[in-house]
Amino acid sequence: MLQSIKPQTVPGSSDPASEYLSPTQLFKIFTGFVLRQYPVVVFTFLVMMAFAFVYLFTTPPSFTAEAKLMIDTRKVQLFQQQSVLGDIPADPWSVDTQVEILQSENVAIAVIKDLHLTEDPEFMSPREGLVPTMKGWLYRLFSPPSSGEPPSEFALTRAAIQRLQSQLSIKRIGLTYVINIGFRANNPRRAAQIANAIAQAYIVDQLEAKYEATRRAGSWMQDRIKELREQASSAERAVVDFKAKNNIVDTGGRGLINEQQLSELNSSLVQARAQIAEARAKLTRIDEILHSGTEVPDATVADSLKNDVINKLRSQYLEFSRKEAEFSSKFGSSHLAAVNLRTQMREIRKVIIDELSRIAQTYQSDYEIAKAREESLAKSLAQVVSESQTTNQAQIALRDLESSAQTYRALHDNFLQRYMESVQQQSFPITEARLITTASPPAAPSNPRTSLVLVAGALAGVILGFGLGLLREISNRVFRTGDQISEILHTDCIAVLPKVVGPATARSSKHIRNYGEPDCRIINREKSLFWAVIDSPFSRFAEAIRGIKVVADLNKSIKTCKVVGLTSSLPNEGKTIISMALAQTIASGGARVVLLDGDLRNPALSRRLVPRAKVGMVEVLAKQVAIEDALCVDPETGLAFLPAVVNERLPHTSQLLASEQAKLLFERLRQSFEYIIVDLSPLAPVVDVRAMTHLVDSFVLVVEWGRTKIEVVEHALRTAQGVYDNLLGVVLNKADLNVLSRYETHRVNYYHNRYYTRYGYTD
Repeated sequence: MLQSIKPQTVPGSSDPASEYLSPTQLFKIFTGFVLRQYPVVVFTFLVMMAFAFVYLFTTPPSFTAEAKLMIDTRKVQLFQQQSVLGDIPADPWSVDTQVEILQSENVAIAVIKDLHLTEDPEFMSPREGLVPTMKGWLYRLFSPPSSGEPPSEFALTRAAIQRLQSQLSIKRIGLTYVINIGFRANNPRRAAQIANAIAQAYIVDQLEAKYEATRRAGSWMQDRIKELREQASSAERAVVDFKAKNNIVDTGGRGLINEQQLSELNSSLVQARAQIAEARAKLTRIDEILHSGTEVPDATVADSLKNDVINKLRSQYLEFSRKEAEFSSKFGSSHLAAVNLRTQMREIRKVIIDELSRIAQTYQSDYEIAKAREESLAKSLAQVVSESQTTNQAQIALRDLESSAQTYRALHDNFLQRYMESVQQQSFPITEARLITTASPPAAPSNPRTSLVLVAGALAGVILGFGLGLLREISNRVFRTGDQISEILHTDCIAVLPKVVGPATARSSKHIRNYGEPDCRIINREKSLFWAVIDSPFSRFAEAIRGIKVVADLNKSIKTCKVVGLTSSLPNEGKTIISMALAQTIASGGARVVLLDGDLRNPALSRRLVPRAKVGMVEVLAKQVAIEDALCVDPETGLAFLPAVVNERLPHTSQLLASEQAKLLFERLRQSFEYIIVDLSPLAPVVDVRAMTHLVDSFVLVVEWGRTKIEVVEHALRTAQGVYDNLLGVVLNKADLNVLSRYETHRVNYYHNRYYTRYGYTD
């Protein structure tokens, strides 16, 4: 864009995509689009409706018969065993799979062979409508020529399959397990017959597939059973041989012999250690009693409490002790009776100690025996543990052998059971599909559907029309409105000139003064667009030209605007006619104005106005003639014109226009005239305009309405900085006012004829 060239001067001309569009704005955009593109939409709609009517009148009626097939999820089990094929539950995916099977070639071939469809001419070559006929004609046109021989059986079958599948419609009904089978044909009875045949062929195909799969599975399992039987026998023999080799004897469910020995020895060893502890405790206790130093040892051990001798002696000792205490208290401790009693007490104590010593020896003997037994049991246990470790290592390998033998035996038994089931199922194959609705001949044709075709044609016409209109809207990157000029170029659109072919009315001629000039210096007067402003002063074209003059006059308050140059991006955009019209408008108002043909490469204005001129701007710049001798004049308006007489191509016109002589020429003209209108060359093809930007005060860019590309104008102004900086505005030329109102919906009444006719304007 041109933001880098010229600052934005139009309020609210920011990027529309970054602003929020209200519903009213969206409605205006849509309305404008419809107004601009409605011819395309209407034309496309009519074409599609015409196609719809042609289709309805040329398509023969066809009938669709429908049969319904259900995938039954409740298995009919003649045998309670599970199927050898592992029946898959009827989920949505399996139902969709059955739909594809119904459309397969196997089912189609079965129906074709059953009904002999290849021999039915009505099926193989039915009467078709316009569209299939055209498709067939195009296919035959681009296909290689046939050899003339009758088609083979294979070719007929392939054609019948293609025909059958093209007329067949298989679909699942909602989320149910019901499948709808529809077939379309020109004959209703034939349609019903083929629909039922497809259902039956599918059921037979399923039965045959299950029977064949079961048969193959049974044959494979028979070989597998034989192999598993041999593997199981070999594994069991390996177990027996390994037990015999490693002396592994099983006690019949109670474990191995060495395991029982280990358990018994361990229990005996625990008991022996308990006995040692008990004997050691008794021995220790009785030794403490013997060495306690008391008069009567307190033999509080189990054996002493149970000993009658010790108990009797202890009773006597206690009785003597009591008596001795009594005698000692009565008669004194030295009394003979007290002494005798103490002597008896010592004898009793000695006997008790002897008896306790005997018991201690018994405890010592028991302790020694228990220790010897414990040592013997420990040795036996160590030996058994060593033997058990060896046996356990062997048991690891034994368990592997036994597991392998059990696995092979279980596999053999399982396969044997499955084989017996498969043998039974071979005689009783069951299918999960059943026909729940038989197709009957339809009473009314199903195709063509008149209402559907018309609605589809209308919708297609509207959608395609809007699509083409949108494509045309997007691809047509040209200037059509003044708003586009403001938003894209950031400058003003100063006039919109309507497209005219010639003057609408001829003005009555006035008295023309005789300047006494030769014919070669008189502007050629004719009825053409060059004189439209003079011949039709009340036309829209003339009013728009006057608008350009008003803008130029108003611009004088800002800066000097005496020299106005008119240029365009490309040739043939109308800048020459506008230059002439603007100069004529100013001259007819009484101002002194001179028109220069500044297009030295293609001086079309000079060839049109003074075709017989001998000298012009080139000769003036070369100082071959004076300015006064090169100027031409219009006797009616007093317009002065400096032509460009170019007899051969000039390669350096830009240097000529940028020369000092050109600067002096314009200074002379500024002194003699109030307005200097310059018809410049286009910006894109040549560089002449850029060479003389210092001589022109303001530029007017002429853009052909609806033709000049936006990118071309942007590039032209981007490369001509001087032109853009001094741009007075842009003129949209050759506008179709009827179409223009479609692009500027907010100005739809601005171009209405009745407002112009009230002020005397006409076209």
